[in-house]
Amino acid sequence: MGVAMILIILVLTYPNLPSLEVLTDYRPKIPLRIYTADGFLIGEYGEERRAVVAFQDVPPVLKHAILSAEDDRFYQHGGIDYTGILRAAGANLLGGGKRQGASTITQQVARNFFLTGEKTYTRKLYEALLSFKIESNLSKDQIFELYINQIFLGQRAYGFAAAAQIYFGKPLKDISIAEAAMLAGLPKAPSAYNPVVNPNRAKLRQQYVLRRMHELGYITDTQQAAALKEPLVIKRELAGYAVHAEYVAEMARQITAERFPEEVYSRGMKVYTTIIKAEQEAAYNSLRKGVMDYDRRHGYRGAESYLEMKDIKSDQDEAIDEALQDIADTGDLIPALVLAADSKQIRAYRKGGEVVTLTGDATKFAARMLDDKAPPNKRLKRGAIIRLQKDDKGSWQISQLPEVESAFVAISPQDGAIRALVGGFDFNRNKFNHVTQAWRQPGSSFKPFIYSASLEKGFGPGSVIADEPITIPASQTGAQAWEPHNYDGKYEGPMKMRTALAKSKNMVSIRILQAIGTNYAQDYATRFGFDAAKHPPYLTMALGAGSVTPWQMVSGYAVFANGGYKVNPFVVREIRDERDQVVAQSAEIEAGNEAIRAIDPRNAFMMDTMLRDVTLYGTAAKASAALKRQDLAGKTGTTNEYVDAWFCGYQMTVAGCAWIGFDQPRKLGDRETGGVAALPIWIGYMGRALKDVPMQTQQAPEGLVAYGEGRERTYVYAENVKERAPEEESQDAVPLPKPDLSSPPSD
Repeated sequence: MGVAMILIILVLTYPNLPSLEVLTDYRPKIPLRIYTADGFLIGEYGEERRAVVAFQDVPPVLKHAILSAEDDRFYQHGGIDYTGILRAAGANLLGGGKRQGASTITQQVARNFFLTGEKTYTRKLYEALLSFKIESNLSKDQIFELYINQIFLGQRAYGFAAAAQIYFGKPLKDISIAEAAMLAGLPKAPSAYNPVVNPNRAKLRQQYVLRRMHELGYITDTQQAAALKEPLVIKRELAGYAVHAEYVAEMARQITAERFPEEVYSRGMKVYTTIIKAEQEAAYNSLRKGVMDYDRRHGYRGAESYLEMKDIKSDQDEAIDEALQDIADTGDLIPALVLAADSKQIRAYRKGGEVVTLTGDATKFAARMLDDKAPPNKRLKRGAIIRLQKDDKGSWQISQLPEVESAFVAISPQDGAIRALVGGFDFNRNKFNHVTQAWRQPGSSFKPFIYSASLEKGFGPGSVIADEPITIPASQTGAQAWEPHNYDGKYEGPMKMRTALAKSKNMVSIRILQAIGTNYAQDYATRFGFDAAKHPPYLTMALGAGSVTPWQMVSGYAVFANGGYKVNPFVVREIRDERDQVVAQSAEIEAGNEAIRAIDPRNAFMMDTMLRDVTLYGTAAKASAALKRQDLAGKTGTTNEYVDAWFCGYQMTVAGCAWIGFDQPRKLGDRETGGVAALPIWIGYMGRALKDVPMQTQQAPEGLVAYGEGRERTYVYAENVKERAPEEESQDAVPLPKPDLSSPPSD
């Protein structure tokens, strides 16, 4: 009677089992992935981190590890392993409780795709019936492929290909026997055997898998011994990618989600950006160094916070690790807990388990906060949370989280492709993208656009203009009288325009703007992509009192670099769907297309010669000295009271812009000019971007008349020559002062 009832249940239940279409037409949730132009992953968005792999691409060592750990008779049974059930029952009986299971790979596929994890007889029945149905419709290899791609393995990793990348930072094909055994041990209990969360339990599970592989003849004695000894390097930073490009990845994500809002995070779309890995790496490292150098110039501010130590029993107390886990790393600035501190040394427990002793130069930066007279809420003492950072020699030194922010962006002047972009010091701490969102005063870095406008009004690089004090009456300002001054407080009398730009003479810029008219200059600046409303037509425009973003600035400087064309910056080259078909791509218009000409090619050329003087003899002279090149051009910028520091510049093949300042604008500090605070960031990037680029300068276009030779050579528009008096022509040959590279003028 009982057997008959079971048969009736099976007959009635089997036809009502769900369709296997979800298996035969397998479409897993694959996240949106963002890549560099040269194919390196920089971002991944989706609930499930998954990389689908074909059965034939799974390395044999992983297949063997999975079979050993989960289902060694997979290729012999028909979905239910009766031998395994008996073996498990015997082991459980002898062990006095439920210790072993006998779930097959096929049963796990059935459970993962169709059922819940509840432990009921009904669910078990459906699981068995589904397993039979799956086995009768799919081959063993197809079932195995579904399993390795669908199974959850912890850390949001679905499938073994994703897990290999997440835990070991390598593709599946490159994993070792030891790593394969670690991964194969995860399906049993991903949370319990997770090597990030529970390394000890994960190691025990790995040892079990290796033993089973050896028992089944998949590995030799030697291979087992070697695998057991192999140290496993587990990735602790789960968001770690090939390069820090978080701001770029977020920009690409927003662009893609706006264009393809439906299932954008599960379709498996791929976005290829324009950035280049090596250059992005250089930009990130250079910006970080520039910010940290600035921060160290302004002293140590003391403990970040304090931890209550009364319940801490020893230097290795688990409570220390738990407390530090809640404090995020910021790149290479690692949190640590001070265990003991005096004027000679600091002992600190570094996040990760190491006790570090700092002495001598390693503590010099924080010396005043080790003194008994230091403020109680900042003094370094037992319980203080500090930051540690490795120096160039690999030794730990005390550091701190900077308060200042920064941005850097580089562009190809030929088509507008963004080659590198860093929107801030640390994306995880501050997601505000300073490249595209920060509206700041450009200071003197805006002067080239005023100078360019003046060239269209008959001025030339050799035009002589007075560098003398000037007072603008209240009747012209609409408020009160304005008495601007040069940054260095020095006035040198009449000088050539090119010299004034190299030395960033404010009085000359103001007189130029007076001569050409503020409304004309305001309108002219829109040719470079600036918003007229952000640059009111007042004489303060000559000193960069308007508002710009680094994105706008680098685009504007690219016009000088490419001979006068306005290219539009873009960061996404193309978007591909799950079938790897291009579904969207950038509409690139390259320099040389007269439809995008912004300024006269002669104007661009003359501006280029003047901007090169800035890097050779002027406020950015250390650029040419550091990079040992004569083809660099650009302009420093420092706003009133040293609030913002800039350097924007280029070589014919790449333009870049660096900015540094506080989110809530305040003084950076005396002498923190664009040449001191921002230029080093630009130099650090350009050193890599121009590594294999030959020296090259622009050739003079037709329609110019040249005066002078060598460094004194200057130009004017040919049509303006007839209007010039002989004495004016002679002024163009006034020699430039000899450069003093040891002490470049301030901005």
